[in-house]
Amino acid sequence: MNLLILEPYYGGSHQAFLTGLVEQLGWEWDLLELPARGWKWRMRLAAPCFAGMLAERAGQGPDRILCSSFVDVATLRALLPDRLRQVEVCTYFHENQFVYPVQQEEERDLHFAVTNYTTALASDRLAFNSRYNLESFLAGADLLLKKAPDMPAAIWQGFSERLRRQACILPPGIDFRAIAAAPVAPRQPAPVIVWNHRWEHDKNPELFFQTLFDLDRDGVDFRLIVLGQSFAQQPAVFAEARERLAARLLYFGYAPSREEYARLLKMGDLVVSTARHEFFGIAVVEAVRAGCRPLLPARLAYPELFPNEYLYGDDQEFAAALTAYLQQRPPFSPELGRQLTDRFSWNVLAASYREWLA
Repeated sequence: MNLLILEPYYGGSHQAFLTGLVEQLGWEWDLLELPARGWKWRMRLAAPCFAGMLAERAGQGPDRILCSSFVDVATLRALLPDRLRQVEVCTYFHENQFVYPVQQEEERDLHFAVTNYTTALASDRLAFNSRYNLESFLAGADLLLKKAPDMPAAIWQGFSERLRRQACILPPGIDFRAIAAAPVAPRQPAPVIVWNHRWEHDKNPELFFQTLFDLDRDGVDFRLIVLGQSFAQQPAVFAEARERLAARLLYFGYAPSREEYARLLKMGDLVVSTARHEFFGIAVVEAVRAGCRPLLPARLAYPELFPNEYLYGDDQEFAAALTAYLQQRPPFSPELGRQLTDRFSWNVLAASYREWLA
């Protein structure tokens, strides 16, 4: 197989996904990519950009084209040179714009959700990283299309049913080699809590840190590792936490390397999420692989990843669940972490990706 990959947002989890995929497939492949910034501009203009780049190329076309959901596939197929228009397009949805959270002061730009929808219609094969991603996509599309005036609803219903039949669920493969190679950390006298998410509002850091502020005030003993990607603008609670929880911190910031990230994860006892948004949860899976017991909300994609014993209810239950863990510190072995995460490794998933693409 010869695979052409089009990725307008080549960074972070998208880049890690493609790196693992091409290594596992062992096929001939070619990558056209753009840096991971300005996502709105990427969704609007990556398709004509890539089509123009491909028009300048000669030679035999690929067997498949693989796009992420940042590519406007309907526009791409209209603009591709003739020799590529009949090549099957496979689109992988890391996310969808129907439920992707926006800042409270912003209004959702439905143009991007419509682009996701027409991309799905114009693709030959679809894969979503979680059942939650697929179901929220289809539900969002149904709600959106009901707003369209003077168009027969039965047609939209037929489109949605076709997309459901066409789509499959493929978790993103994860490379666990760095975690396996990291040294085992000595056990701390107090439980070590890990936060390893993007430093953005949709991860609900205010609930997480306010709960820790209360526990700190009440004298509950714990240590804290805060990891994850930060940006020029970030929730103010991170700066507040760095000051108020300084005596509890073992690390605070972005890990400089994959090896250091893995080493820090292995120091943890508990990985926590308070997210309002999560289409999959790679960071949590990595921490569990490193031996951290998960404490996650029973919503979004998390119930697909781990059994109910690792989930709490709504936000009001988070403080009680975290306090109970810190007081009891239930055992969680590295072997159990491996058992819970094996199904997300590339070794297990590679065959499913070959079948989807080929």
